[in-house]
Amino acid sequence: MINDRVIPDRVIRTVLPAEVADVVALHARARATYYPDGLPQDGTDWSANWRSALTRPDGRVLCVVQEGRIVGLASFRVPEGTPADTVKLFQFHVDPDHWRQGAGSALHAACVEEWQADGRRTAVLDVHVDNLRAQGFYRRQGWVAEPAGPGDHHLRMRFVLPGE
Repeated sequence: MINDRVIPDRVIRTVLPAEVADVVALHARARATYYPDGLPQDGTDWSANWRSALTRPDGRVLCVVQEGRIVGLASFRVPEGTPADTVKLFQFHVDPDHWRQGAGSALHAACVEEWQADGRRTAVLDVHVDNLRAQGFYRRQGWVAEPAGPGDHHLRMRFVLPGE
């Protein structure tokens, strides 16, 4: 596990359970950017989901704090039924007001550092097929898309962690 990572004007650290409302709000702002007709109202209780992610003993939720405010977050763990050396990035969001300012790249680098320290060799994620901005970000970080099937709403991407 990495310790708090201080980068000029930013800190990357573990999200605290008391910050769940801030996490839910940032998550909603970021997701709203790739749903042109508004966020789907599918009944998901995002507060409960994030509380669960924050308290899972087998998962981590990192955040980027800038000027006292969470501006980015990443949630990951090894999902059941996958090899122990594979981690899944379940959520990765940067506040739209902070895009293209280095917060996402710094957060991604912290995730990779954590995964390497934990002995992971591969990371996977699912990104919405309409979220071309996020797909471009992941490709710039070294992620590779797997072929999507017809009608898929998400694209699976894979990242091979650099070896030592």
